[in-house]
Amino acid sequence: MSNLGKRSVPWVIDLTGDENLRPQAKQARLNRTSATQPRPSQSFGSSQSSQSLNSPSQTVRGSCQEDNEVSQWLYMGAIHDKIVGIRYYDGVATTGEQVMVKREPTNIYDRNAIRVNNVEGTQIGHIPRVLATKLAPLMDSRTIVIEAILAGRKTGYDCPILLKIYGPADPTSRQQLEAMLRASRLYIGREYITVPKSANIPLPPRKQSKSQGSSQPSSSQRAPVPELGIQHFVKNSERFKPRDVEKLVEEWGVGEDALSKMPMAEQPTKLKATLLPYQRQGLAWMLEKENPVLPAVGSKDIVQLWKRSQERGCGSTFQNIATQFSTTTAPVLARGGILADDMGLGKTLQVISVILEGGSGTTLIVAPVSVMSNWAQQMERHVKKENALKVLTYHGSSHKQMTCENFKEYDVVITTYGMLSSECFPRGTKTPREIPTKKGLFSMNWARVVLDEGHTIRNPSTKAAVAATGLLSRSKWVLTGTPIVNTIKDLYSMLKYLGISGGLERLEIFNAILTRPLAQGDPKAELILQSVMRTMCLRRKKDMKFVDLKLPELSEYVHRIAFRRDEKEKYDALETEAKGLVEKYTNEKAKNGFDAYRHLEILLRLRQVCCHWKLCESRVTNLLALLESEGAVALTKENCAALQTLLQLSIDSRDECAICLEELHNPVITACKHVFGRDCIERTIDLQHKCPMCRAELVDNECLIMPIEESHVEDLEIDTETKSSKTEALMSILAASRKDPLSKVVIFSQWTSFLDIIQHQLKEGDMKYTRIDGSMPAHVRDAGMAALESDPDCRILLASLSVCSVGLNLVAADTVILADSWWAPAIEDQAVDRVHRLGQKRPCTVWRLVMEDSIEERVLEIQAEKRKLVGKAFQEKAKDGKAKTTRMGDILQLLK
Repeated sequence: MSNLGKRSVPWVIDLTGDENLRPQAKQARLNRTSATQPRPSQSFGSSQSSQSLNSPSQTVRGSCQEDNEVSQWLYMGAIHDKIVGIRYYDGVATTGEQVMVKREPTNIYDRNAIRVNNVEGTQIGHIPRVLATKLAPLMDSRTIVIEAILAGRKTGYDCPILLKIYGPADPTSRQQLEAMLRASRLYIGREYITVPKSANIPLPPRKQSKSQGSSQPSSSQRAPVPELGIQHFVKNSERFKPRDVEKLVEEWGVGEDALSKMPMAEQPTKLKATLLPYQRQGLAWMLEKENPVLPAVGSKDIVQLWKRSQERGCGSTFQNIATQFSTTTAPVLARGGILADDMGLGKTLQVISVILEGGSGTTLIVAPVSVMSNWAQQMERHVKKENALKVLTYHGSSHKQMTCENFKEYDVVITTYGMLSSECFPRGTKTPREIPTKKGLFSMNWARVVLDEGHTIRNPSTKAAVAATGLLSRSKWVLTGTPIVNTIKDLYSMLKYLGISGGLERLEIFNAILTRPLAQGDPKAELILQSVMRTMCLRRKKDMKFVDLKLPELSEYVHRIAFRRDEKEKYDALETEAKGLVEKYTNEKAKNGFDAYRHLEILLRLRQVCCHWKLCESRVTNLLALLESEGAVALTKENCAALQTLLQLSIDSRDECAICLEELHNPVITACKHVFGRDCIERTIDLQHKCPMCRAELVDNECLIMPIEESHVEDLEIDTETKSSKTEALMSILAASRKDPLSKVVIFSQWTSFLDIIQHQLKEGDMKYTRIDGSMPAHVRDAGMAALESDPDCRILLASLSVCSVGLNLVAADTVILADSWWAPAIEDQAVDRVHRLGQKRPCTVWRLVMEDSIEERVLEIQAEKRKLVGKAFQEKAKDGKAKTTRMGDILQLLK
């Protein structure tokens, strides 16, 4: 065991439960030895045995619960032993089969009992009493995590088992564990069972993006800007081809050649629009996935990871190739899948076609509020009048609680994730209702459920994901242009929703089969993932030759802008402070939450001063003095205002929830200055009444501070004579684009305050514009998009990047200006694809405005690194074996 301290595991984020913490919080928990109580499961609606082990009423507690943190544990070795008491287990036991090891503290015969279940939750037997006595205390204190596989065939009384032991990654905690193991004479050795492995999958080389600079004269005084043509900006900007970096045909999906040869469905007779060939292929694929068939006897086919096999003495069985679980009973197949076509390829139209061709019944569509109206409009536009679908929009306070019989009167019901969650969870509770209900969305067994922007449910512990999984339906669909946003866990949540069977619908099995092995580059896990994606997911890209959208050319440029002398002085002052913070962080490792705020604050201000000095005129640093006390602060009026300012800082910085590590959802800040998604922290308060970051007492939800309500200010007190270099460059590009009388422009920014500044300058320049941002209700945003499309004088749309990165069609414009950048390139790509998509008739141009020798150039470098990882979208480490970059790693790289 001398080499235990030399192992390392790449940073893999796979956190879903209430106790999921950032590294500093995880460390505090590692040093505690008290038993962790099981949290009530919020999962329901999935295929489980009637005696569900996830039920809060059950006494069985797992060693590898759904909330385990994959990156927290290091593999230490294996214990070879046996399962006893299996004479009543009549299931098939397959060598190499993944099983679950669960504590059973209320066992009347042995309080140290450790039970072994198959992946369906059925009891196989128990670990021998002597070994269980040694392992039980370690499992109860969460000192170890155990994964297990069957190591041989069962006999009449026992079956060989291999227990894989994972210990804490922290060296000190691991040394303590090793001492405990020696004291209890619990010896961990090597694995000697032979598990078949597959050859590695070669990955194609990735092209590197070139970085070239361009310059622009700088002066301390504002000189008159001559009226320039668009070619001037083309000549003085760098041609930017971000998609060349990633080579977007992912290795894990079906190859382009195979996709091009997929069978086609006939053109739907009820559809007014004519489907393109690849859309007819998508329709055929979707109809097939709604009616899957298990492999026939003697067939070598694999359907949803199930194959037919012959087990000695059992006749014909079904075996899952991921978990090796075998059963003589026909498994239940998931009906539906993930339609992950590139944005703009017509996912909506393909779903409408499935509704028309897929038989009778009512379809439920769950969508973000911003795109609800688009579904109804598309159905009216594309379906023949005589075959018009009867559509109900089920949303808002004016809706009535409808019954199953009411819903059956419609062909399509459109609702939102918020409505779904509110009907699933009674007001003021964290426990879902019992399904089916008497009224509402959960009273109906739908013909199909379609999740638009389905990556919304990528965190399986959120209310939206729990609610969607609980819907009753014959088939289920996920529509998303980004099936994997952050980690492989995103895929787990979708598979659970779809109802896949065989074990991967359980997070502990998913971690054992895919998450941990993928982090280590296991080729067997890579092949399993490839099989899952090819079975359940269809993904076509705009640049595939057979798709042949005949889209007009897309030209992307980085336009570099030099600071004026006065701007440079402000920037340099902030940068000097930033470098001091980095040096302090590096030397002292001061990584508490307060220092994290200082890093985020200076980072945000550096980015904002690149846009306009007015954005960072009021420094958050001035407010931090109110919050320098340790622990929670008194919630006075002044302190609440300061906390709200800190919360807004995290929101503007696109920070993540400290519990689930997803992007902030319904963000709140605690009195102890930590930011969480509201659902996550409220659930934690219910369980332990302590902050998971600093262990400060959180009595109830009253200690949570909500953000300041976003508002659109029409009359900002801005001196419009004081322009910035970036706004001057932006106005010059607008003036040049207006020489083409048909050209229209969308200007994206992350900050509504910067949109306010641009808006005032547009007024000053007598340029008619419209605007959409998060402060506007859906009907106002719809009116703004309609103005851009139908008003020839309205040629500019000011757009909040967060609002416009999903679900909108902006083909009325042909030019995109990205006024500022962030390190997650997918959001920018989605925004650009709202303009350059099916229906676009004009060549499109994208301008990225970047200040020279600034943090914005380093943002582009980080984007390039992240794009390289997209090609291996579902692996958790880079090709060179280095760990994925953490959020603090990104911050330090930006502030270097």
